[in-house]
Amino acid sequence: MAMRTFCLTITVLFAISVNAQNNKSKEMKVAVWDTYVTKKDGSVMHFDIIAPEEIRDTSIIYGYGKDYLTSKGQEGQPLTSKECRFCHIETLRAEWEAAIKQKGYFIIEMENCK
Repeated sequence: MAMRTFCLTITVLFAISVNAQNNKSKEMKVAVWDTYVTKKDGSVMHFDIIAPEEIRDTSIIYGYGKDYLTSKGQEGQPLTSKECRFCHIETLRAEWEAAIKQKGYFIIEMENCK
């Protein structure tokens, strides 16, 4: 009886471990693009563009940044590889998910974005 309980416990712990690993692999990953743009007044905006990691086409990423700049009255400001660079990959955060599903990206405002 004790051996059967021990085996059942090991089986349950293994199943929990496998389930946890499967859930981790299903987590959406996003790419963080570190961006610094000189505003029309000469100050520098610092923001991060968060997009699904699968998007590798910089013209798409720069388009997201330009959409954001337009929303801030900064349309026409340069946004190229000089201003915007891939930084790292991380797990999608809940507060970014709706915007990414709706627009394809999320912006984290860091400095001088108001």
